[in-house]
Amino acid sequence: VQLVESGGGLVQPGGSLRLSCAASGSTFNINTMAWYRQGPGKQRELVARIVSSGRINYGDSVKGRFSISRDNAKNTVYLQMNRLNPEDTAVYYCNAVDSWSSYWGQGTQVTVSS
Repeated sequence: VQLVESGGGLVQPGGSLRLSCAASGSTFNINTMAWYRQGPGKQRELVARIVSSGRINYGDSVKGRFSISRDNAKNTVYLQMNRLNPEDTAVYYCNAVDSWSSYWGQGTQVTVSS
């Protein structure tokens, strides 16, 4: 499974961004897709996770501001990020899990700054 993220960039506080993660390869057995992030000097943390059943989990710091969605036909997961603040600055990583392994994208930088 290969994952390619896109949509990162520089945004002002209060702004919005939408990240995309396209999966390719042996995607038929993927059951979970998620977004993680790692800020400067911080550990990698869960941002949002969506399971094939439709269950969704969010990290506490993004609840009410971020929204994860999945297009199974396109093997793509999205992360809509609203009301961004400087603490959201991080490299955002896409993650996919199937019956055999966990896969990671290369990451996309999100910088929130005025």
